[in-house]
Amino acid sequence: MQDLERETDLLESKTDDLETSTDDLESRTTDLESQTTDLESRTTTLETCTTTLESKTDALETQTDDLETHTTDLESETTRLENLATAAINHSKANKARIEELQSRELEKGAHLLADNVDPHELDLADTHLERIHKDDDRTYYRLPETDDPLQRGSVSLAHGDLLPIQQLARMDEDMLRSTTSSLPSRLAAKLWKARTDPTAGDDPWNDGCKNVREYVKASDLKHWIRRQEPGTSDTYAKKLVSRTIDALLDLSKNRVAIRRKRERKNGLEYTERRVLITADAEIPGETTSQPKTADVTGQR
Repeated sequence: MQDLERETDLLESKTDDLETSTDDLESRTTDLESQTTDLESRTTTLETCTTTLESKTDALETQTDDLETHTTDLESETTRLENLATAAINHSKANKARIEELQSRELEKGAHLLADNVDPHELDLADTHLERIHKDDDRTYYRLPETDDPLQRGSVSLAHGDLLPIQQLARMDEDMLRSTTSSLPSRLAAKLWKARTDPTAGDDPWNDGCKNVREYVKASDLKHWIRRQEPGTSDTYAKKLVSRTIDALLDLSKNRVAIRRKRERKNGLEYTERRVLITADAEIPGETTSQPKTADVTGQR
């Protein structure tokens, strides 16, 4: 009987152990099922990601193929354009050489060519020196030294540095003239010269000459002109300015003007008066020598 009880106790103990083990197994099974569910979820997510990445990879591969094709096309087009550019450059060089040859020939014939169209360093000329000149169209030209344009297109006006000092001053406005020279006689000489050459200058005391005199101005007319230019100047000081202005005119024109004395008659009385003359043969840069106009009886315009 005791043996049976021991055996029963033993079986009960084993049963308890088995039940405990079963509980542990069930708990582990539940954990494994939960882990399995998580893994299945993660697997599903990874599969979705993989599918998305495969789709993107396919799109990128397609785009890469398109870009490679486009790159090949661009390389072909670039090669074609480079060939065209090389051909155009060669053609341009040939044309430039032809133009330079024609320009050289025309210059040697006496032509005047627009400076903007000429590369003087590339021309093949026997005389390598070219002159830069200005014409009455206010444009700059090249020519061989002292050659006349066979087409006679516009008269030549020399560059500023080629002009006489009096011509340079005469081109200046009032402010620039005052800043250039503080000498009143020099400024008056410049204005006097401008009045002779610029029809827009206004008050002009010059008279047309005759025979070998192109133009002249009397000392008495010059005195009145100075008083009009410098309001408030007394008659006595104006007389002094006449002499000083004539001296400045001689100096600044490099003696291109001449001073003569001529006997005059007024109110039955004779007197000698100075005249400032520009003779017909005076060498004045940029001015062509022409026959002077015939003066009227009084010698006034």
